[in-house]
Amino acid sequence: MPQLTFNLQRATSATTLPSHAQFKRWVNAALRVDTHVTIRLVDSEEGQALNAAYRGKDYATNVLTFPLAESPILIGDIVMCAPVVAQEAQQQGKSLLHHYAHLTIHGVLHLHGYDHEIDAQAQLMEAMEIAILARLHIPNPYLE
Repeated sequence: MPQLTFNLQRATSATTLPSHAQFKRWVNAALRVDTHVTIRLVDSEEGQALNAAYRGKDYATNVLTFPLAESPILIGDIVMCAPVVAQEAQQQGKSLLHHYAHLTIHGVLHLHGYDHEIDAQAQLMEAMEIAILARLHIPNPYLE
């Protein structure tokens, strides 16, 4: 089993958040290699600033992934915008914890180099997300 070094940063005023242990469990479920990852939970202002700076999009998005190194271990940061995640979960009728689990796994797969810009890659990434979530007894997020 791949080794994980995990940090969680809470830089948000949101109070309904998964625990350190929950995030760590979700990250571990998606790991393929030894990894050092930090998840940072932010409010809309920081989420928007990061999305504008790194993707040229002037709005807060649900998750951003920043791969930093691939060798000798995978190192990266995952930033989640708590208000966006909560709003999406509510709008989509999903459990907030299930949505965080999905986005955590999504972010870890991005660290591993998976992407969803091309249809074939998106289908592969979605299939992997569904399979990992199923092992965690979390329903397919694309059907909820």
